[in-house]
Amino acid sequence: MEPEKKSNGAFIGLAIIIIILVVGGIYMWQLNKKTTETLPEPVTTEDSDALSTLETDIQATDTNINADVNGLK
Repeated sequence: MEPEKKSNGAFIGLAIIIIILVVGGIYMWQLNKKTTETLPEPVTTEDSDALSTLETDIQATDTNINADVNGLK
């Protein structure tokens, strides 16, 4: 009878899986960290005034192109 050889295959596979999980966890942590840093700031009074100015400009713009839409077929 030959003596049994020790196999490290299971240990190596387990080590690879743990490394992949750690790297994936770090990646997700960094990704979440970046998204929380780039959250928009709350709307200020200046933003509201700028929006009101844009709405006024849009309402004052003449969009009539004098086209007969019903005649197009």
